[in-house]
Amino acid sequence: MEAIVADILADVRANGDKAVLNYNLKFDKAELTTLLVSQEEIDEAFETVDPEFLAILEQAAENIRNFHSKQVRNSFVIADKPGIVLGQKVTPIEKVGVYVPGGTAAYPSTVLMDTIPAKIAGCPTIVMVTPPGKDGKINPVILAAAKIAGVDMSTPAPVNSALEIFGELITELEQLVED
Repeated sequence: MEAIVADILADVRANGDKAVLNYNLKFDKAELTTLLVSQEEIDEAFETVDPEFLAILEQAAENIRNFHSKQVRNSFVIADKPGIVLGQKVTPIEKVGVYVPGGTAAYPSTVLMDTIPAKIAGCPTIVMVTPPGKDGKINPVILAAAKIAGVDMSTPAPVNSALEIFGELITELEQLVED
């Protein structure tokens, strides 16, 4: 198994998005032409989700924001004695990749719980990867949760390891979050 995974990672490193598109076809039976979900697709997905469920997602997002906003750390400097300066500088991670399990089931809570804390911490870029269905589309509930949570980019990639090595679509990530 390790050799198979190593071969896949080597292929993706060498061939980038083309390899990922090939693995989408091989593993997910989804023929894609791009790895980027458009804003139009996100908006269409949002419109198809039951409004009552959207309200539940919004409430969950609010609860998660309220909780995690209490955990925010701030930079500080203490210079109350001559010649002594103490402090802490808090710097948010620039880019975070979030893997959301999917394909046969939808986990919108994973989207909310993995991305909202990063946004609150000040992370400016969050990239979400989740397996597509056979039609090549991401479950609308996942895209709705991503919109509510403030995900910056979504892609229907078949393997979360792709987040670690994408070169064309996703530039270097500083943190990978997997549930």
